[in-house]
Amino acid sequence: MHFKLPELTKRYYSIGEVADIFDVNTSLLRYWEKEFPKLHPKKNNKGNRAYTPKDIEQIHLVFHLVKERGFTIEGARKKLRENADDVAQEAEVVNRLMSIRERLMKLKREL
Repeated sequence: MHFKLPELTKRYYSIGEVADIFDVNTSLLRYWEKEFPKLHPKKNNKGNRAYTPKDIEQIHLVFHLVKERGFTIEGARKKLRENADDVAQEAEVVNRLMSIRERLMKLKREL
């Protein structure tokens, strides 16, 4: 299972929108927020979260480690703490490879 992060065009996203992007429950996003210090979306007076594209990129790294690579929460937290840049680079490479694969599959269908 590989996930390709869509283009993020808005300034802020609700928790429901972010959950839809990653096809996860909002409760999982709230849980990850407690477990990963870098996940801290803005909250209004009612407690509604407003995720920036930067927040969503951080969620994408957690998603990549936990859902795609099979890391435990503790393992993912440790990996991000020690090698966040490597994780981001790896996730970007996976995204690029998925884009190339999609283009190749499209070409194959057209032939």
